[in-house]
Amino acid sequence: MGRKAVFFDGDGTVTDMVKGIPDSAAQAIRACKENGHLTFLCTGRSRALVDRGLETVGFDGIIAGAGTYLEWNGEVQYNKEITPAKARRAMELLREKGLVPVMEGKDYMYYDPDEYTDEVDWFAGRITRMLGERWKPISGNEDCMYVNKISAKAIAGADREGALQALSPSFDAVIHEAKGFAGGTIEFMPKGYSKALGIAVACRLYGIDREDTAAFGDSNNDLEMFHHVHTKVAMGNASPKLLELADYVTTDMFHYGIRDGLKHLGLI
Repeated sequence: MGRKAVFFDGDGTVTDMVKGIPDSAAQAIRACKENGHLTFLCTGRSRALVDRGLETVGFDGIIAGAGTYLEWNGEVQYNKEITPAKARRAMELLREKGLVPVMEGKDYMYYDPDEYTDEVDWFAGRITRMLGERWKPISGNEDCMYVNKISAKAIAGADREGALQALSPSFDAVIHEAKGFAGGTIEFMPKGYSKALGIAVACRLYGIDREDTAAFGDSNNDLEMFHHVHTKVAMGNASPKLLELADYVTTDMFHYGIRDGLKHLGLI
């Protein structure tokens, strides 16, 4: 078998916000790499939130910020940033529409902890602990936020449709299933950017043909990734839309989903 490139979503696929990365998943990805295949983390998390646990898996490349950032063997290949002025205006529009903004960048994530709370998002406090010095408040940094993407959580009475319409000229949006890991989060990426674009750039840079690509995912921000790669593996906990596109459905990550999926593909 020739060399393949495998793209792995982060949360809900290879890692869990509470439990971390199952040993079976990390070992299987390393075995895939040892067999000569290329492995990429392809996550909606911004690079600032890619924690040490994910780094130690040893991926060849990291596509972060839902396709707005690409890193290869530790070297940044591209980093699409929203201008501080556009970031501020987007943040203000989200607040006007009743949504809580989380501004996500390569080096920092920005949000106000009295606004982005565990009541708004169950893992807000955990993210703050994970980020450490890579967290900054929006307050006081309104005009100097260099970010790749924006996440937003609706609170009671929020005008989600109004927010989507107001930001649509400059941003593409992914709306997560209410019952999924991200629980109704809306992700806003600069127009034209997605996980599919990150994969396309990686394939062009490293001479990977589409027929040699595969992806593992679980949520709606993996839809574009699934549309782009040749072989699509959905986790057992995947969203209904993703399950419809899958060539193969494996189990969830804590029941050897990554290991069994890679075995099914003949990569380990």
